[in-house]
Amino acid sequence: MTSNRLNLPGIPPIDAAAQDLARARQATLTKPPGSLGRLEELSAQLAGIQGTPHPSVARRAVIVMAADHGVAEEGVSAYPQEVTRQMVANFLHGGAAINVLARQAGARVTVINIGVRGPLPLAGDALEEHKPVTGFDRRIAAGTANMTREPAMSRGQAEASICVGLEAVGLETSQGLDVLATGDMGIANTTASAAIAAAITGRPVAEVTGRGTGVEGAAFARKVRTVELALEVNHPDPRDGIDVLSKVGGLEIGGLVGVILGAAAKRIPVVLDGFISGAAALIACALRPEARAYLIASHRSAEAGHRAVLEYLGLEPLLDLRLRLGEGTGAVLALQLLEAAVRTLREMATFAEANVTGGQT
Repeated sequence: MTSNRLNLPGIPPIDAAAQDLARARQATLTKPPGSLGRLEELSAQLAGIQGTPHPSVARRAVIVMAADHGVAEEGVSAYPQEVTRQMVANFLHGGAAINVLARQAGARVTVINIGVRGPLPLAGDALEEHKPVTGFDRRIAAGTANMTREPAMSRGQAEASICVGLEAVGLETSQGLDVLATGDMGIANTTASAAIAAAITGRPVAEVTGRGTGVEGAAFARKVRTVELALEVNHPDPRDGIDVLSKVGGLEIGGLVGVILGAAAKRIPVVLDGFISGAAALIACALRPEARAYLIASHRSAEAGHRAVLEYLGLEPLLDLRLRLGEGTGAVLALQLLEAAVRTLREMATFAEANVTGGQT
């Protein structure tokens, strides 16, 4: 269920013919059938998404949405709320893990302030001096409300956050884009993600709530109770993705919903990061179930709820490195596996070309 004010784009079906052609070529390459495992599956998925038997991931980007959460008042994070703003500044100056890994992966980084409290060195347009990191100010509010007392945001704010994500995809595609990775920053956003996961998957709160920034003991028990209270106070409707987002979500999560839907509408594969991106994917697929075919799970987070999210979406992660940082770090690491998938498809010789006996011709 969506509001009439939110005009979500249509999402085309996967191109089955392109997928079949990619699989047919895989069968002719100089290797036993299926011996490259997930790489072969990835190459076919990318072919179907992009609508060509010769997919490419050469032009790549990660969009990092950043926002604060009112529920941080409940002591659910090991870090103070001002860390969100401080880390966004770190992103812009190239000093965070996402910057390092994106440089290694050859991905440009776009950071969007969609709801950070406090001043940031961001204007309405890109900061040229921070290239290859681009920063945009699209702040809808100075963070969400405390969802243990009231809805995290209004329905209109939730819809506006999705529109920011749609706009961000348009800006990226105007520069040329083959594949998009998702990233996030927001103190207390694992609490919001746990609430979304519990609401949509139906799993118990204790099963989908993790340690986040490293809360332990009484602090962790308080976090679980905080998620339970948010659900009791707000009663989000799992049949209505916007209702879930507005009542127990976050502005950066809504931004990522728009990123997912906008990319899928343009036949661009979406490489999901961890738990926060997974929560956004739950809402995106509640709004547009056909978006599921465009999703690639980069890794399985150490966050407890991420496994439940992946199982609900039917996604098999590429990596399991016990990551729980967010920022898009797992997603950009996986970009290099996508490159391996498309390069083996495009560049390996066939049995006939290599004059090797065996295989199909």
